[in-house]
Amino acid sequence: MNKNILLLIFLFIYSTLQAKAEGPLGTIRGNVRDGQTKEALIGCTVRIDGTQLGVTTDVEGNFTIANVPAGSQKIIISYISYQTKEIPNVRVESGNTTVVETELLVEGKALSEVVVRANKSTNTEIAVITEIKQMKPIAVGISAQQIQKSQDRDAAAAIRRVPGVSIVENRFVLIRGLGTRYNNVLINDVIAPSTEVESRSFSFDIVPSNILDRMIVYKSGSAELPGDFAGGVIKIYTKRRPEQNFTDVGVTVGYRANTTFQNVQSHSRGSQSLLGLWDAKQQLPTSFPSRASEFNALSPVRRSSYARLLPNNWALKNINVAPDVRVAINTGRRFELGNVRVSNLTSINYALTNQFSDVNLKLYENTTANDVQQEYNDATYAQNTRLGILHNWTFRFSPTFTLEWKTMFNQLGSTETVVRNGSYVIDGVDVRSYSERFENRSILNSQVSGEHSLGELTKVNWIASYGYSGRWEPDWKRAQYTRPVGATGADGQPEPFRLNVPVQPNPLNVGRFYSTLNEQVGSLIGNFEHTFGNPTDREPNRIRAGFYGERRNRDFSARFYGYERIGLINNISGLSVDQAFAPANVTGREGSFSLLDGTVANDSYNGKTTYAAAYVSGDVNFGSRANLTLGFRGEFYNQTLRLTQAVTPLVDNNIFSPLPSVNFTYKLTDRHNLRFAYSATVNRPELRELAPFRYYDFARQIEVQGNTGLKTARIQNFDAKYEFYPTPNELISITGFYKSFTDPIESFLIPIPGAFTFTFTNALSARNYGVELEFRKGFAKSGSTFLQNLQIVGNASYINSRVTTGDVIEATGPSGNIERFGNSTDRNRALANQSPYLINLGLYYSNPTSGWQYNLLYNVAGPRIFLVGNVEDPTTYEMPRHVVDFNVSKTFKQQFEVRLGIQDIFNAPFRFSQDFNGDRKIGSDVTSRSATADQDYLKFRRGQYVTLTGVYTFGRRVIVP
Repeated sequence: MNKNILLLIFLFIYSTLQAKAEGPLGTIRGNVRDGQTKEALIGCTVRIDGTQLGVTTDVEGNFTIANVPAGSQKIIISYISYQTKEIPNVRVESGNTTVVETELLVEGKALSEVVVRANKSTNTEIAVITEIKQMKPIAVGISAQQIQKSQDRDAAAAIRRVPGVSIVENRFVLIRGLGTRYNNVLINDVIAPSTEVESRSFSFDIVPSNILDRMIVYKSGSAELPGDFAGGVIKIYTKRRPEQNFTDVGVTVGYRANTTFQNVQSHSRGSQSLLGLWDAKQQLPTSFPSRASEFNALSPVRRSSYARLLPNNWALKNINVAPDVRVAINTGRRFELGNVRVSNLTSINYALTNQFSDVNLKLYENTTANDVQQEYNDATYAQNTRLGILHNWTFRFSPTFTLEWKTMFNQLGSTETVVRNGSYVIDGVDVRSYSERFENRSILNSQVSGEHSLGELTKVNWIASYGYSGRWEPDWKRAQYTRPVGATGADGQPEPFRLNVPVQPNPLNVGRFYSTLNEQVGSLIGNFEHTFGNPTDREPNRIRAGFYGERRNRDFSARFYGYERIGLINNISGLSVDQAFAPANVTGREGSFSLLDGTVANDSYNGKTTYAAAYVSGDVNFGSRANLTLGFRGEFYNQTLRLTQAVTPLVDNNIFSPLPSVNFTYKLTDRHNLRFAYSATVNRPELRELAPFRYYDFARQIEVQGNTGLKTARIQNFDAKYEFYPTPNELISITGFYKSFTDPIESFLIPIPGAFTFTFTNALSARNYGVELEFRKGFAKSGSTFLQNLQIVGNASYINSRVTTGDVIEATGPSGNIERFGNSTDRNRALANQSPYLINLGLYYSNPTSGWQYNLLYNVAGPRIFLVGNVEDPTTYEMPRHVVDFNVSKTFKQQFEVRLGIQDIFNAPFRFSQDFNGDRKIGSDVTSRSATADQDYLKFRRGQYVTLTGVYTFGRRVIVP
């Protein structure tokens, strides 16, 4: 860690000296307009020939290029459908500003024959700021340009730079402190499927950062947005089409402290695991009886013959962890087929990464503070692979009609090995457990879309989409060995650990688990917009209408088999895990093992949803400064769920939700805005939250099961925001919000002695309010060259929430049926996963003359409820982590770029602590037996992460929408 800090300081000092060594610099600013209509052109590329300096024009056609070397320069201005213009001999003087105002002519045809449709760049910081400024609802965002600066590897790492956003488990997004279930995620304007079996969540780590164009987070509702959210709607846009032909290749090598070059234990899943796949023999043989009752009715000998069909691949292997490797290949092509302009953008990403953690886990009696019941150390190693493909085609038939086909596919594999050592303290038993798990996730989204201009005043667009989400856990093997603490044999040596084989199979002891999730989604979307009056007015009146139709089908099935002991097994129970289940020991005869099927009816289900929505909204302008947008959205939602082997559905809900929205913007000046918003939204239970399936989390020693009685939550949302745009790439804003919930969906710890089993339930009500501050500041007009190259970006949020529960809670009980429980939880606590504060800060330094870039980033989220407790089991909080990242990059001759990144410099611990004293906070005393003490539940570190990346571009690349 000290070496990393020294390196950081050295590089920062070097950048300062580099800035002082520069020659005299000046500034070029100007304006670009259409040569015929004289309208401002948005998104033109303006660059200084022979340098890396370049910008895009803003919504008013203006541009500013700072730090231009003094002397005579040539400016090159390009824009789709217009002739590229070169302006030679532009004189730049040190410390002064040169003004250039020019016009572009349409290419290829006489001006009178061409209808020009505006196209604008969307992936730059200025473009995102401009887009947000023009939106009716309240929103924030992050551009591909900023993501590249921070060297974030995936969408999860990038989006935590956005105000009011925090990350859980390095992949799930929380907005305004609300849990993942309160967000809605759209990829290219199509609702994304949940990627998780046990929760309603979208895993943002599956989307590599180099395919992103921008991400926009909508904080307030509008008629055009889906109504199922409370935290926010996150729109992920992938890159669309290139302006010029290019190919680039990037390779990253990563080193993680405590993992890379260390010796760890792992297990084999076959050679295909490097592609995120598994060997065919890992699957459950099709010859196995489909019903547990049928299988268990067989004799032990017959059942053991089935058991021997399962591979004896329990053996662990010692490996030396190699550095992480990531490879990205990106290509862009443009060509013409007759009068059709065709472009293609393809991106292929592959990553092979490693993570080892020493995890300390404690469970408590909870009669007095820190009275340990169980204590474990988990040596956890995971090898992760990701293969991602983005393949987009664009066909521009005319300026009034564009057809696109976009496809994104991601396949992820994780081979996780956990070796657990510890003790069941209260019973005086040493424990050694093994978990050998492989998980494969696949997500496909393919869509065809069209954009039509029916004259200057009317626009229509549509999307037809197919999505698929799959997740497999083939042959998750778990085994537990025990022995009395301090026990010795006749020879004085410690007693060997022996397999703990229960009478009936359970997920904790010895068994094999298989699960499969398949979800298919078909969507059809249409949008219409008509402008009244002159479309060139700065604030024309518009009316918008549209529909969204979706059909979703989910099939989930799980099978669990536990080993059964036949008579006394002392001769084999002490064998190592790779020898104990050898075929010779699985015969179903005296002194051996057989197999039992522990699967129950609740372990497989089918769910279907039909979603049909329509909306209409319109703008009412009160002069040039005030704009009122009124909208109404109606959503019909049908949701059915039944067990696979049942005929009658457990759930059959038909709900219509009327969702009005109001957005009001008042422009104090061209640079100052006031915004006010109201919207009604809902939060529907996910199929998994309804399904009575019980999922066991080995790492945390908890189980999660659904609740068929869940109701849809209703939310009233109020927002107010002040915005100040000092320059096109600067922003200062402050936002206040208030949310009122009826029937919010929360987690509930079922009161089962000695067990951590969670389900979902509806609380009576909740409220959530807070304040968000965002700023983006540059120093382009400073007399200091160093400050001219510096940008400061930051945001902070303060959030407060309370959830109110009743005297009686209806939830799924141990039997799987709905039961009524007396309320043993805190009746006025914060919402689960809600952090009271969030802070993000970033210092970005870019020297366009030398090609050096540096940035220093900081992120922290306040303590939040991780597991809601009750009287017997205290509420568990995830504690803050202060994360500092440093990145540096250098570009050589506009073709080769080298990047160095150091993430989590201080290796902040992940710490989960229980509020034993019930004061709704975690104090400094987490070790004593005092009644005022709290206690640590889970703690580990991931290690600092250092990456070195090289990117070579074969041809110039500019991405446009």
